Amino acid sequence: MVAFATTQWSVVLEAQGESPAAQEALENLCRTYWRPVYSFVRRQGLGPEEAEDVTQGFFAHLLERKRLSVVRKEKGRLRSFLLGALKYFMADERRRATAIKRGRGQRLIPLEELRADERIDMEPADPVTAEMIYERRWALTILEHVLSRLKDEYRAVGNAALFDSLKQLLPDEPGSPSQADIAAQLGMTENALRQAFYRFRQRYQSLLREEIAHTVATPGDIEDELRHLIAVIEA
Repeated sequence: MVAFATTQWSVVLEAQGESPAAQEALENLCRTYWRPVYSFVRRQGLGPEEAEDVTQGFFAHLLERKRLSVVRKEKGRLRSFLLGALKYFMADERRRATAIKRGRGQRLIPLEELRADERIDMEPADPVTAEMIYERRWALTILEHVLSRLKDEYRAVGNAALFDSLKQLLPDEPGSPSQADIAAQLGMTENALRQAFYRFRQRYQSLLREEIAHTVATPGDIEDELRHLIAVIEA
């Protein structure tokens, strides 16, 4: 069961006045989910440096304390809110110019984590494709954070090698070995491996719902958002 009342997006939406907790929660969410925003901006045809400046400027604008009341009016999903806010932000030429100036020199978002291929694989400009890329990058970011959390849990109890092996059994892993092969590598019976993977998968699914809960307004939105993410990944 997800402890929904403690999620970061709900803290932002439910805050009254200029809450430091809401500000911190929104900053944490932006630092976690900046990559889909950068992907969308880059796909608009902007060069890497300009896209980075606009991305930083967008978040600088969003994270101004006076913007929290606007954010709270959304009462929806973080994924949809950020995309809508970004489209509006980029459509306003005056604000876009301000974004570049405002973003330059600021490092609110860890754009240095961008891999070289992410800097060049975002062209040409195509609004429809840009939105699709945003949605896919959002889904992948969710999954990456889930796997990172799960890996940390396994590592904490000395089972990093087991995690690496069980991860290969996830359906989206290319060229996955068979359960028999992995069991042999680990010196386990196939039955023991199946039980270990069952526990792995159950925890993965639990963490996935927890991660999604951080981005929606109500518990009832979690399953709908999960179905949306699955559809995006499978498209």
